[in-house]
Amino acid sequence: MTTLQGAVVLVVGATGGLGSRMAAQLESNGAIVARSSKSAGHDLRAPSVIREVLEDTNAQHGRLDGLVVASGVVAFGAASDLEPATVDELFAVNTTSPIQLITQSQPYLAASAREGREPFVVTLSGVVAEAPVAGLAAYSASKAGLAAFVVAAAREYRRAGIRIVDARPGHTATALSDHPIAGSAPRFGAGLDPDLVAARIIAAIVDGEKDLPSTAFQAVPSL
Repeated sequence: MTTLQGAVVLVVGATGGLGSRMAAQLESNGAIVARSSKSAGHDLRAPSVIREVLEDTNAQHGRLDGLVVASGVVAFGAASDLEPATVDELFAVNTTSPIQLITQSQPYLAASAREGREPFVVTLSGVVAEAPVAGLAAYSASKAGLAAFVVAAAREYRRAGIRIVDARPGHTATALSDHPIAGSAPRFGAGLDPDLVAARIIAAIVDGEKDLPSTAFQAVPSL
């Protein structure tokens, strides 16, 4: 089991529907949570900003024991109608930035492991990484790219005592689809309860799980 009491965890996308809930639940489990979000002026598409956020977290708290990457953007529409700028932003936010966060956090997390803690990284690629959706082609691809990176990187990071967990819940009732960077959201069915999705991910952190496929959320009720 991973002890969250006193663990320093950086939550990226901490004002989002899942990020805010995960940050709150981490704190309720005794973690010390550092929050990062675009609304706080952190444009994590820039590697220099990622480095600054990690350095500031380490300077303020003395270490980093966990990283939760809950930031993301979505776009809707036919693949033939995608604008280049939309594709660029989807991959910058959903793929490249999380990869940079994972790679730049490695020295801090490895130091945590050497000190006897159980450092972790959590990403949220979602069910579209498993089953790409028509009308969400580029979004699905950006999330699938992140999921593929995590599968490979997790094997490497394990040697340094760092666990990387990718969560792939189905459609969750947050406001993400209400603010697409392009297109309009179709009419979705009822989404999973975001509080319970967040709780399922926190439980996976504590229990030492190594992967959270969409099937891991089948017991989470819809709203």
